[in-house]
Amino acid sequence: MIGPQQVLALLDRIGGAGVDVWIGGGWGVDALLHEQTRPHRDLDLMHRAEHEPALLDLLRSLGYAETLDWRPVRFVMTGPDGIEIDCHPLRFAADGSAVQAAPEPAEPFRYPAACFTTGVIGGTPVPCLSAEQQAHFHQGYEPAERDLHDMARLRDRFGIATHF
Repeated sequence: MIGPQQVLALLDRIGGAGVDVWIGGGWGVDALLHEQTRPHRDLDLMHRAEHEPALLDLLRSLGYAETLDWRPVRFVMTGPDGIEIDCHPLRFAADGSAVQAAPEPAEPFRYPAACFTTGVIGGTPVPCLSAEQQAHFHQGYEPAERDLHDMARLRDRFGIATHF
């Protein structure tokens, strides 16, 4: 499991390396809620594709090794303590929107410019994805208990519609 202080320490190191990232997944939801609502087994990070070499160099210097390669869609780095960082490369347009490759090349994942926002972890502002973007990405699959939990929290706090 990865806790808030570990997330903040990683974000500090990543930012210090000049890499732009945004938190998604469970930690992204909790950042939007400004509180940790459940344990997290990994950290989902969206990053600028052109920053990937610097991100990889930094994570490797911290003892992380690549344990999954589904490029260009995503890859996973696992630390010596077993913490997984699920990395999602994004290609940005001039208007601030971005796309991420998807398993179906003709249907990339789309990120409107407005979805890049700020949340809070452990009292510290952090870059994350919006509630609407989180809800958008939580569709088209059979949800796990953690997904049901996260979407219920977003509905309760933001009054947005979710798919489950």
